[in-house]
Amino acid sequence: MTLLASRDEADRTDSPARGTAADPRWVRPALAALLLATAVLYLWNLGESGWANAFYSAAAQAGSLSWKALFFGSSDAANAITVDKTPAALWVMSLSARLFGVNAWSILVPQALMGVGSVALLYAAVRRTSGPAAGLLAGAVLALTPAAALMFRFNNPDALLVLLLVAGAYCVVRALEDASPRWLALAGVAVGFGFLAKMLQAFLVLPAFALAYLIAAPTSIGKRLLHLLGAWGATLLSAGWYLAVVALWPAADRPYIGGSQENSLWELVFGYNGFGRITGDEVGSVGGGGNGGWGGTGWDRLFGTEMAGGIAWLLPAAVLALGAGLWFTRRAPRTDRGRAALIVWGGWFLVTAVVFSYMGGIIHAYYMIALGPAIAGLVGIAGTQLWRARGNPAAAGTLSTGIALTALTAYLLLSRQSDWLPGLAAAILVAGLLCAFLIFFAARLPDAARRLVAIGALVTVLAGTGAYTVATAATPHSGALPSAGPDTGRGMGPGGGIMIGGPGGQGGRGGGLLGTSLPGDSLVALLRKDSEKYTWAAATVGSNNAAGYQLGSGNPVLAVGGFNGTDPAPTLEQFQEYVRNGQIHYFLGDGMMMRGETGSDAAERIAEWVSETYSPTTVDGVTVYDLSR
Repeated sequence: MTLLASRDEADRTDSPARGTAADPRWVRPALAALLLATAVLYLWNLGESGWANAFYSAAAQAGSLSWKALFFGSSDAANAITVDKTPAALWVMSLSARLFGVNAWSILVPQALMGVGSVALLYAAVRRTSGPAAGLLAGAVLALTPAAALMFRFNNPDALLVLLLVAGAYCVVRALEDASPRWLALAGVAVGFGFLAKMLQAFLVLPAFALAYLIAAPTSIGKRLLHLLGAWGATLLSAGWYLAVVALWPAADRPYIGGSQENSLWELVFGYNGFGRITGDEVGSVGGGGNGGWGGTGWDRLFGTEMAGGIAWLLPAAVLALGAGLWFTRRAPRTDRGRAALIVWGGWFLVTAVVFSYMGGIIHAYYMIALGPAIAGLVGIAGTQLWRARGNPAAAGTLSTGIALTALTAYLLLSRQSDWLPGLAAAILVAGLLCAFLIFFAARLPDAARRLVAIGALVTVLAGTGAYTVATAATPHSGALPSAGPDTGRGMGPGGGIMIGGPGGQGGRGGGLLGTSLPGDSLVALLRKDSEKYTWAAATVGSNNAAGYQLGSGNPVLAVGGFNGTDPAPTLEQFQEYVRNGQIHYFLGDGMMMRGETGSDAAERIAEWVSETYSPTTVDGVTVYDLSR
């Protein structure tokens, strides 16, 4: 017997969101309470974020009007250019907008439901190897991860990515029970569709999934390798069919592939959104921040001021949980499912954390949601198993150390914002150290006292991350770069751009590379006037600029140059042809955008040609050129 044994008595016929008849009576009500609380946390006051990331909201609006725009993920219903991602997340939002209309709720509610689904699937996966208590703890940790609350209340592709990756992990756990090639292939399908949400990032979990099955599946090595080969084929098929369709589709009959320089989805996958994220060699990128970089790399990057608030609260505890779990199960049989689960979640955690820590290309704080399920799984499994083995001094000491380490982490993170909830940091530290001391002697305490210590430790461990998560959920977020945490008090969500609550507005302003344009009432009326006569009501440089004008007016707006304004779409010659054919009514803004050292200058040339050829007027603070004159 190993100190941390797997829960072999788990019923293998349960559904992801239900317990079994063998479970204690409290399990089903506790699970229902967890999922209900998660739904409230992720849905409450959701509409306050307005269009959230208007870049994706505009594409969802386009998809609600055009099936071609939905399939390709076009930025506008006239299908000029796509967003710079594969469009699986947009399929969900566009279909919701078709059913319920284009509004903040129809776009954001699917993300919140993905969050509830992720918590349910994580519970189910952890429960099958470590019992319902471990599953509930893992689910609670994920629900109370600030980066998760941020993304499950936002409309970036990360919500769908995480849901599909957790589904993949659940399938691997099922496959490990009886060496099932069917369940393993389903895991491959889930990861493959995760690729269609956010491309190569989905594949970061594959080493962990493959290693766990290769080590622990209860069958011969030959069959294990054969099953893995079949699962890899399922992954490639579920990811590659879309790439093949786009490659075979005549380029003249589809939108330009945003984010690429050669109108190629393959270039986008392996370049700008692929290995370029690792090396930093991303053609068309404008660089990160004012210094042209994306922050320092290194082992401590996830504890930096930008990343830490979203994910670091239980990160040290997860490292300890993985190390302790593997040590305590070192003498377990090869097929031990408890250790296999540690490999699944631990491998996911390690590979993703290393890549995020050392990647030299584009990285944002909200990416940290990808670490949430892995950290939650490790904490849930190790925490409950160590508690069960508390009579062993090694287990008690490890659990005590984990609680103290988590309390110290919360203290350090909260101390960075000493003006927010003053006193919470010190309270967590004191309570955590006290609980850590008592946990070490928990086996000698009376039952009632032991239960109180366990509850106190659980509350203390979740207090810091929970408070930060609630603050994140209570803060509206918008723009391209949202970040977790309390409201900054400056009228926008942390790290966000201009807040837009819906069409129109009293004032109006242009956007920029990362901020979204906010058209005033007069400009909206101008864009709507005679719009049926034109393919695009207007054109402007950059997708975020175009998104606000498009959402405000309800009419297609051509995003010249794509997201960064560095895509060669359209070229100056193509743009001039559109104008000659009477397809574009207005050009908005002066065309000034942030520029990197790479990518096309077509957008700049178009803006210069417009300014030299047409006379400007100003409407609601925005420069307008009437191209129909």
